[in-house]
Amino acid sequence: MSLKNIQMLDLSSNKIQGPVPEWLWKTWSHSLTYMNLSHNNFSSLDLSSHFLPNKQLQTLDLSFNNLHGKIPVPGHPIDRQLLDYSNNVFSSIPENFSYLTQTVYLSFARNRLSGQLPDTICKARMLEVLDLSYNNFSGKIPPCLIEDVHLSILNLRENSFEGTLSFVIKDRCTLQTIDLNGNKIEGPLPGLLSNCNELEVIDFGNNHISDKFPSWLGKLSSLRVLVLRSNQFYGSICEIIDLASNNLSGVLCPKWFDGLTVMMTKHDTDKVVRGEHLSRGSYQNIVLIAYKGMCMAFEKIWTTLTVIDFSNNYFHGRIPDEIGKLVSLHVLNLSQNGFDGKIPNQIGGMTDLESLDLSSNQLSGEIPQELTNLTFLGALNLSSNQLVGRIPESHQFGTFQNSSFRGNEGLCGVPMLKQCKSSDAPSEPNGSKPSKKIDFILYLFSGAGFGIGFAATISINWVHISKRCKIVKT
Repeated sequence: MSLKNIQMLDLSSNKIQGPVPEWLWKTWSHSLTYMNLSHNNFSSLDLSSHFLPNKQLQTLDLSFNNLHGKIPVPGHPIDRQLLDYSNNVFSSIPENFSYLTQTVYLSFARNRLSGQLPDTICKARMLEVLDLSYNNFSGKIPPCLIEDVHLSILNLRENSFEGTLSFVIKDRCTLQTIDLNGNKIEGPLPGLLSNCNELEVIDFGNNHISDKFPSWLGKLSSLRVLVLRSNQFYGSICEIIDLASNNLSGVLCPKWFDGLTVMMTKHDTDKVVRGEHLSRGSYQNIVLIAYKGMCMAFEKIWTTLTVIDFSNNYFHGRIPDEIGKLVSLHVLNLSQNGFDGKIPNQIGGMTDLESLDLSSNQLSGEIPQELTNLTFLGALNLSSNQLVGRIPESHQFGTFQNSSFRGNEGLCGVPMLKQCKSSDAPSEPNGSKPSKKIDFILYLFSGAGFGIGFAATISINWVHISKRCKIVKT
């Protein structure tokens, strides 16, 4: 208390509890520019009003405490201000955002906030990052957040926002990430999002959107991650590349796989899909994915991980041989459809595959011996098909349990209880060998090479994640 003119105060990552005393705010109200009290156990803020007295406070981080009540905000506009109130138990937000006109970073994520967003939020026109995720906000999303604000990151994930998206998006759109996953959004997607040519992450999963697949996404050359699962998209796969847990139908056309040239080559770089980096702060996108049988939260979205998930739709016909050209693919999920015919031998050339799920289809014939070439395969599910013959035993196949093959009455051999007869000997491989000239790496969406102008990530389909699913962070 006796120190004068303190400019920066960092008490983060301790075990301090109780209230944040009023003197802490007032003693240095004219000098303090940076305050970080995050990752403690503070329970309340001793303030005489809901406006902070500090006139120079450019960065305030109160995240990861046990603070409750109404969120206090600065009482004066401060140039390029960063405010983080996330991961507390705040229950209400200020009605007036008039003093946040210069704020560039604002996070209310993971609190207990509810109700509609006030119109005054439109006055925060300099915002670059707005994160209101994991609360219970309701009502319509204010159009100004996209039409009039210079946002790069808009994260409204896991709330109760509703209504249609009727934005009038201008050519100067600066959005890089828009995440509305887990709300009650209806109607079609706004085609004017195609004006946001800096978009890297689009996540509209788990809403009530009803629309044909948005072909205008092909204009977004920077797109890296696309999540549209668990909506009501419809159409034929010969016209579109589709996503999991919708009502999509038709056959998989080989020409679409021929167009995914980025997934046909190995890369020697490993990067992260960039977040928004700010002065003394940063924002990193997070994506949930089912990976090797576990629900995982990827806090860094590596540019080296490719995933294709067409599961839980109404696709039928044969799986095209051309899918074997996607040699940099790591996760392939075609489960819960109506695919028939044999498993393509060419999948055995996808030597970077770590997870393969073809379960709950109508696939027949023997399991190709070429699949034993998948030496990085950690998760395999061929259950509930019409497969016959001896289960391969070499390499990774010796590690899979009965659950990987159950529901195929014609299969025999380890790990099944059914013994094989001499007539069940496996067929010889067709002689094709996977290329040895490429190195093992991880790869996800390098933004170029989709044959007819689509971003490579349009083929990315994140699988359905249950709210009760155990999350493993990576």
